[in-house]
Amino acid sequence: MSSAKPAIPAEKGVFLIASQDMEPGIYSRSVILICEHTRAGSFGLVINKPFPTELPPEIIAVEELHNPKIQYRLGGRMQQNQMMLLHTSEENKEQTLKVTDGIYLGGDLNFLQESLSSKEAPEILLCFGYTGWISTELEHELAAGFWYTAPANKELVFTVPPEKVWRTALESLGDQYKSIAMMPDDLSLN
Repeated sequence: MSSAKPAIPAEKGVFLIASQDMEPGIYSRSVILICEHTRAGSFGLVINKPFPTELPPEIIAVEELHNPKIQYRLGGRMQQNQMMLLHTSEENKEQTLKVTDGIYLGGDLNFLQESLSSKEAPEILLCFGYTGWISTELEHELAAGFWYTAPANKELVFTVPPEKVWRTALESLGDQYKSIAMMPDDLSLN
């Protein structure tokens, strides 16, 4: 196991960055935005795994899609038929949760439809599924070295291409993480 140690504690508005020792699968080289963290448990969304299938027209009518700032992600293993919205809009405060500066979670169907059809709409990540931990489970994973932590920022969520998010997040932790960030997925390729 790696010697990953959390730089900051797990809390709402923090990134979990998978250590190089994470098992293969959705969480390998993933970056998760913690959206809620309480004594009862934690909830977050993977922000760098593209959604692997085409969306049915009853979910998203592509011909009505005018917002070029919409991206699709696989938010986690749990309830992948559930869609969650991460966005940059401060409007609808009664329907959204501020995760951190410039990043909001939630919104109703009206908000989604307006955002899809407007060129002036906010940046949006449509996440299918989520990641969750029961009480103290995340703390145990942190202590075991599965995750690094870093403050979340909207550029990494909405601007950096998904295939570069993990590497960029690791590099933001400092020089000692750059060699880890440069490691190939398959170490036999070295």
